[in-house]
Amino acid sequence: MRLQERLSDHFALRHPHKAMLVGIQELAPEIKARAAEIEAARRIPPDLVERLRSIGIFRMFVPRSHGGLELDFPDGLEVIKALTRLDGSIGWTAIVAGVGSLFAAAARPELYQQMYQDGPDVAICGSSQPAGTAERVSGGYRVKGRWPFASSCMHADWIGGFCIVTENGKPIPGPHGKPQIGAVALPAREWDLEDTWHAAGLKGTGSHHIALRERLVPETNVFDLETPPRMSGPLYQALRQWLPVAHGALSVGLAEGVVDDLLALAHTGRQQLYAAVPMRESETFQYELGRISANLKAAQALHEVQVASHWRRALAGTLNDEDLIIEGAQSATWLATTCVGIADACFALAGSSAVYDSSPLQRRLRDLHVAAQHAHAQQRQYVDVGRLALRRSADDAA
Repeated sequence: MRLQERLSDHFALRHPHKAMLVGIQELAPEIKARAAEIEAARRIPPDLVERLRSIGIFRMFVPRSHGGLELDFPDGLEVIKALTRLDGSIGWTAIVAGVGSLFAAAARPELYQQMYQDGPDVAICGSSQPAGTAERVSGGYRVKGRWPFASSCMHADWIGGFCIVTENGKPIPGPHGKPQIGAVALPAREWDLEDTWHAAGLKGTGSHHIALRERLVPETNVFDLETPPRMSGPLYQALRQWLPVAHGALSVGLAEGVVDDLLALAHTGRQQLYAAVPMRESETFQYELGRISANLKAAQALHEVQVASHWRRALAGTLNDEDLIIEGAQSATWLATTCVGIADACFALAGSSAVYDSSPLQRRLRDLHVAAQHAHAQQRQYVDVGRLALRRSADDAA
């Protein structure tokens, strides 16, 4: 092996996420060139999925014990942001890949071994809405349901769905008196995929409906997400706390991308109709760009602080805290709103050229608005944030 190749392999082993970023940079021209193809197909083309697989997207958060990279969460989010900056749908696919492997880490050991028996590059997706039921019966569970928003289901190897666990037709009580929720995971071939993803944005995510119709599922394939961690290491001690933080990476990555696109348009020398000077020489454009840049820096800074805070708690073994879910939701909601505002401002500054399908600005605009509709970024999250602030102030005063 040549010295350069040995050095490259050594770098990849010691800095896996840096090596992934190099691979993404090499793939960037192709991703940008195929944006229209991705939207038209409403999925990531299979050959591009394989390129992403070779970079390591599906093994980012898989434990080293099973051949994965087990990246620190901040490093994994850096990879996700880099992909999102190129294309929103691919960024969302990377989030699903990472979160899917974290969900799988909560599975029973025998199921986990089955999932990863052929290696760590397993594409796992699903729907976290409890839109199914899992009735306890002899031999396992009788599962049925129809779940929305199963992003990445078109290229998945395994698919999961959340269910309300029942016995004799009645929900089994879970924590705090709410119905017990279980996750059912099966090979992708055992699910029905319904072609429903005709959406305004994030078109390439393939977020179709999935369904199971009265299927007897072995007990091994249904697991409780509230059980103590089955894997060691900071990544696996909690799950729900990571989800809004990952959504924040999507918002920030998309906002970075839309500013990139606006700057690229300005550098073409474009001069809008009736304007006295080209865009980049206009004080109005410069003023708005300055304001947009400040908002972007604020979004980047908040997300970095939130990620660092969560990771410190993970390293300390204190991540599994309900309050951290609320804190993450607060940042995810604010980031989504702020980044939508950035996209709206960039779109307006670009003028009439941005209205065409060929403009990346309109695609970023649509992607950010759709991402902001996600449950993790809904404005209603601020209710819990306000309650938390009141409770903490009362505790401080006591």
